[in-house]
Amino acid sequence: MTSHPNTPAGWYADPQGTPNQLRWWDGAQWTAHTHQGQPGQAPPTQAAPPNPNPAKVQHQVQQQAHVGPAMGGGGTLFTEPVLVVNQKAKLIELTNEYGVFDQQGRTLGSVVQVGQSTLKKVARFVSSLDQFMTHKLEIRDANGQPHLVLTRPAKFIKSKVVVTRPDGQPVGEIVQQNVIGKINFGILVNGQQVGAIKAENWRAWNFAIVDHTDSEVARITKTWEGLAKTMFTTADNYVLQIHRQLADPLLSLVIATALTVDTALKQDSRGFG
Repeated sequence: MTSHPNTPAGWYADPQGTPNQLRWWDGAQWTAHTHQGQPGQAPPTQAAPPNPNPAKVQHQVQQQAHVGPAMGGGGTLFTEPVLVVNQKAKLIELTNEYGVFDQQGRTLGSVVQVGQSTLKKVARFVSSLDQFMTHKLEIRDANGQPHLVLTRPAKFIKSKVVVTRPDGQPVGEIVQQNVIGKINFGILVNGQQVGAIKAENWRAWNFAIVDHTDSEVARITKTWEGLAKTMFTTADNYVLQIHRQLADPLLSLVIATALTVDTALKQDSRGFG
């Protein structure tokens, strides 16, 4: 495909000529995001997840997370005061997939793990060694267009998640600060700490998110997903409540925290971190 200003955003044959590879065109330029496939064939993970039962999501927000109805919201990932992040339940989990919804149960987007090699999938199936490998996730809107990329480099004990725009522009980092006691993460921009994520107990079920003045700006609450889901899968569900309007890059980093906690910490409960 020859790039053209009027070409709509979407997945197209890689202009670099890589066989069987699609590249994301954002409507103005080519991005760094690629996916295996043929021209005209949308990647299987591009579509937004189906709407869940709205009453179930509302119950999750109001009864389980104890978050009252919040006013405002523009119907997007970056304008809603409450985000519901539910991981897709799988008996055998080889990749991480999440649906993101507003407090009424409407689909806002999804989070999909990308770049998962066959070796990583095998390691995840037969052992817990995959937690020490590099992982990458894309936060996508309801149309499947990526807005943020979360990369967790290979870890040993402490985790770090690097947050960037789809074109590679850095947003910031979320860095685990301790492994003993209540787990805390620092939120860094250009090496300077602009906030923190603080676990409220040693099991790290719920987190308070604070700004550089140590004032709480948001809260992550883990919600009960049911006995069968808890026993037979590793899926986790969270409610992210943003207390007030935030400016970027803190806004993007706060939105990334609900996914960072799960990728950096909860999914690693099998090992050291």
